[in-house]
Amino acid sequence: MLKTSKVLLCLLAFLLLTAGAAEAAVSHTVQKGESVWLISQKYGTTINAVASANNIPSSYLIYPGQVLIIPGKHRVAPGETLWLISQQYGVSVTAIAQASGISNPALIYPGQLLTIPGSGSNPGHKLPPTSGNFSLSAADLDLFARLVHAEAAGEPYLGQVAVAASVLNRVKDPRYPNTVREVILQVEYGCYQYSPVLDGRINLPASQTAYRAVQDALNGSDPSLGATGFYNPAKTTNQWVRSQPVTTTIGNHVFFR
Repeated sequence: MLKTSKVLLCLLAFLLLTAGAAEAAVSHTVQKGESVWLISQKYGTTINAVASANNIPSSYLIYPGQVLIIPGKHRVAPGETLWLISQQYGVSVTAIAQASGISNPALIYPGQLLTIPGSGSNPGHKLPPTSGNFSLSAADLDLFARLVHAEAAGEPYLGQVAVAASVLNRVKDPRYPNTVREVILQVEYGCYQYSPVLDGRINLPASQTAYRAVQDALNGSDPSLGATGFYNPAKTTNQWVRSQPVTTTIGNHVFFR
């Protein structure tokens, strides 16, 4: 859980990220002599994709000064990471890196043009529903496992399942968003609810143990005993979390609802 109540720091980070996302749409202003084909080649896409995204007639008539949206592309804005971009589109970091020819996902720069595979359609392959009536895309499952890994990698396995279960309990609680992705990325009063989302630890790949813990929670296991949150008393001074009803303690985490 969030280890500090420094709201201004959180709000600044949030504004930087949302501002970057707003600037990321890729557009192209048609120049004299350009054709849809030439533009599609410039951005590594197809004539049909550009035409479809801009409602261009089958004659492919365009004119100088016309502004076209380039589908399947994302221009990196200041403050963005490849992981944050992957969350916007529901596509994995690996898929974007491979499609964009990036060898090191940690090294991207403002202004860089990325290819987003599958954008323009429903992103992410839906996994079969589990016994808890949750259905997650591959990208959502990856996000979920990354959170569990970042929050509880050093905790007992039972504690990792409990962390995952507490996220699902939030999804079911009307006080919180109703999807796993929205719960994990939720911003309340300018602050992220989970510190790894703010400090970047969620960018670390999830372990197989974290994936297994997520699956156990999805299958109905709840060692947290109905908790909707958790904290490490040695690392937080947040009085609100300390005042909540405790459900159980596992390893270094106190779980509460």
